[in-house]
Amino acid sequence: MVLEEMLMVKFLKKFDAHPFLIKYKDNTYQVGKGEPTFVVRFNKEIDIKELTKSTSLALGEAYMRGDLEIEGDLYNALDHFLGQMDKFSTDQSALKKLIFPSHSKKMQKKDVSSHYDIGNDFYQLWLDETMSYSCGYFKNETDTLYDAQVNKVHYILEKLYLQKDMTLLDIGCGWGFLLIEAAKKYHIKGTGITLSTEQYKKCQQRIAEEGLEDLLSVELMDYRDLPKSGKKFDRIVSVGMLEHVGREEYNTFLSSVNDVLNPHGLFLLHYISGKKEHAGDPWIKKYIFPGGVIPSLREIVHLSAEYNFDVLDIENLRLHYNKTLLCWNKNFREHLDTVRTMFDEEFVRMWDLYLCGCAASFHNGVIDLHQILFTKGINNDLPMTRWY
Repeated sequence: MVLEEMLMVKFLKKFDAHPFLIKYKDNTYQVGKGEPTFVVRFNKEIDIKELTKSTSLALGEAYMRGDLEIEGDLYNALDHFLGQMDKFSTDQSALKKLIFPSHSKKMQKKDVSSHYDIGNDFYQLWLDETMSYSCGYFKNETDTLYDAQVNKVHYILEKLYLQKDMTLLDIGCGWGFLLIEAAKKYHIKGTGITLSTEQYKKCQQRIAEEGLEDLLSVELMDYRDLPKSGKKFDRIVSVGMLEHVGREEYNTFLSSVNDVLNPHGLFLLHYISGKKEHAGDPWIKKYIFPGGVIPSLREIVHLSAEYNFDVLDIENLRLHYNKTLLCWNKNFREHLDTVRTMFDEEFVRMWDLYLCGCAASFHNGVIDLHQILFTKGINNDLPMTRWY
């Protein structure tokens, strides 16, 4: 056995919580006790220096290149590995620019566009008809992905206790389904903001198709420009956007919400969260969500008090996001032939890894999905029970 192979195998043998095999050329090594459930096949060894600098980058890039193959179910393999993330290595000083990027308006626009503007046609292949790119809500075991996304949107709208002619702001409105449903069911007047040009165009198109131009509008806008917009809102919602803000800008985000929310108004924040403050995974930050940072629950609740936000409710939907991601991955794999006409094989493997890896992260509690319901100041006019 050559030195590089020996060091690589030794490094991977510490992930022994579940049994699997390592295959390299004609050599096979067992990791963990029991019957192996998958095989990690190396077509090329990985530099041990890269593994110790960033385990996720080294393994992720090797998988993207085809230097590493998984024989067996990819989600199952990742579910085993990501349950042992405390054994991953990350040299933050060597990856400083990647892990701690700028969150200026210019960079945030670039980062958001790099993910959400790769094509509406691509997202339509594996999202459901609502074009909802966030955690669904599976009320029943038989719920489809479409059911879960409709459930999620109406669950959020119920929590906001909407009434006719109220004004609603959606920060990071995506392709607009939540706003459209709010206008149709509650006859509110809504505004959506996004940094994605593709989402902006599609959202405008959907509003027009529904004949809701008198009630809804969408703008290409950074949340930091909200205070100078001169607008005020009775209700504010933000779904899956806070993860793009950056830790140094959380105060700015909450301050901006505070500036445009009317007194006693409601604010629902739906976001991927962590138990502790973490800079983020290097592979995800390099290839999937540049600049992305997952806030902890405690830091957001702590900061919210500075803006007189009163916490009414906190709910964890972690397993709902695991199921949502597995549905997305199933749809993605069913459309691989079409995806390969749009992107190269490295992108296909990258996206497969992303969807399975995130599903495994939620399954293992590496990350959570929280919905927090706030009021601006004390609101004694709402029901005393969880009416939703």
